[in-house]
Amino acid sequence: MSGVRHVVVGADEAEQRLDRWFGRQFPHLTHGRLEKMCRKGEVRVDGARAKASTRVRPGQTIRVPPLPAGAPPFDQPAEPMVPDSAEAEAIQATVLYRDDHVLVIDKPPGLAVQGGTGQHRHLGAMLPALRFERPGDPRPVHRLDKDTSGLLVLARTGVAAVALSRAFRSRAVEKIYLAAVAGRPDPLAGRIRYGLVKAGGKGSEKMRVLHPDDVGATEGARTAMTDYRVLEAAAQRASAVALRPVTGRTHQLRAHMAALGTPIAGDGKYGGRGQENKGDGWGAGLGGALSRKLHLHAARLVLPHPVEERSLMLTAPLPEHMARSWAFFGWDPALPDPVFDE
Repeated sequence: MSGVRHVVVGADEAEQRLDRWFGRQFPHLTHGRLEKMCRKGEVRVDGARAKASTRVRPGQTIRVPPLPAGAPPFDQPAEPMVPDSAEAEAIQATVLYRDDHVLVIDKPPGLAVQGGTGQHRHLGAMLPALRFERPGDPRPVHRLDKDTSGLLVLARTGVAAVALSRAFRSRAVEKIYLAAVAGRPDPLAGRIRYGLVKAGGKGSEKMRVLHPDDVGATEGARTAMTDYRVLEAAAQRASAVALRPVTGRTHQLRAHMAALGTPIAGDGKYGGRGQENKGDGWGAGLGGALSRKLHLHAARLVLPHPVEERSLMLTAPLPEHMARSWAFFGWDPALPDPVFDE
């Protein structure tokens, strides 16, 4: 066990989440252990209590408590995780765009962005394969759920990490997802304004929806907004829907679509495993030969380039299991342009 340390975030380290900072400094430290230390107030930023999601900036001082055995001291860099050749080739094949500052991949479903308790295969362990002659690993600047596929942006330089993180936080990035949902939303387009709050339960990230008027009076609740548009439908059985998150809350799209009674196909957490509507919303299964995997895909991103005065518009094709469902229903996998009328 090492003693308490007070470490200043380096000038060459971009603004980032506290858990990601710890993950780079101490890859042996589990996310669950870090969460526990934060809850007990053992980890502090500039003397203040912090959460794993707290953003830290260059120049801030982080209190690092005694760590479990196996975590190296700061003056002894951790041995980097190196993906094997098959993993390296697989993650490199997902690259859709690359320049000196930005890297964009088409994240496959089932791959977590960062590790956690019991999570050994994750993008964080594969980042060395995405260096492409750069001395350091690229840094994800936003998140996708493990089972959500599609466009994920990584910064290749500190300057890019700061600019891209700010762009995502300030809603300067347009994100459009494609989803297959059970049933057909009514009306066919609109904005969902239900607030979200953690449902509770040990280790659970599940969110509970609230009427907008109840958000202010509910501890921990946050406003949330999602634009949606039905693109195609198979009668009342299933629909292809475009989704645009106006805010970026945990599980926002999944909770919002379930709240309409049309959960995203394959989403057992919010829609259950059933395949019928008994009056309280559709189950999330489409039945038959269709895949039981989550049908949610980050299909299009429009974002300002972090260094150059231009915008990037990127698209990612549907993953295999969603492409099969689209072919089964005879739906067009291409997004219309524009997707949403302003």
